[in-house]
Amino acid sequence: MATQIHPSAQIDPGATLGEDVRIGAFTVIDAGVEIGDGTWIGPHCSVTGITRIGRDNRITGHAAIGGDPQDKKYHGEYTTLEIGDRNTIREFCTINRGTGDGGGVTRIGDDNWLLAYVHIAHDCLIGNSCVFSNNATLAGHVVVEDHVILSGFAGVHQFCRIGAHAFIGMGAFVNGDVPPFLMVAQEKYARARGINSEGLKRRGFDATRIAAIKRAYRALYMADAKLDDAKSELAEIASGSDDVRAFLDFIERGERPLLR
Repeated sequence: MATQIHPSAQIDPGATLGEDVRIGAFTVIDAGVEIGDGTWIGPHCSVTGITRIGRDNRITGHAAIGGDPQDKKYHGEYTTLEIGDRNTIREFCTINRGTGDGGGVTRIGDDNWLLAYVHIAHDCLIGNSCVFSNNATLAGHVVVEDHVILSGFAGVHQFCRIGAHAFIGMGAFVNGDVPPFLMVAQEKYARARGINSEGLKRRGFDATRIAAIKRAYRALYMADAKLDDAKSELAEIASGSDDVRAFLDFIERGERPLLR
């Protein structure tokens, strides 16, 4: 099919559109925007700045994609937003480009669902197959690995990391790194409440893998051990489990305090 652009849409001649792209009414596309084949952008959207969008994405009405970073230190440097393939971006989502001194790029992988009013700030790096429910919000420089679920109204502090397969409960305010596989719920601040066992089962983790992850969780969160002692026990468990090795490697790379 040929590209279809509503007569009321404003497409800058400097934008690059692939095959079978559809642009809805009153949507604005800036120069420097690249949109891949088969992507659909609904009405009243804005796609601005140096923004590259891959194939077969679905962006619903009133989304603001590629805007300037909300950072007082930004003064017009060349920065980008990169969005992969087959993502769904729903109503009123806002996704900002990177900052000049923060890496220069905000990046979103493939097959993610970003539901209504999700905000992804500057320099965030999002993996693949994540689900961000309504009003989930990431501050700047957040890293989210693959298969993470953020429930509604969850908020993540700048520079935090969330490991693969983690589940963040409704309204949780995350102010520390969340290791892979965990399920987090809100009290005063987010705290670990067990591993995300149901999500792991759905993704094909067998009983042996899940049991090793549970041992790692108990060592870190339930043994009342100092962090260095807990990491020593994790290293022993990791000798027989690639998942626990990933768990321990995630902890070792952290710059913010561990959510514990």
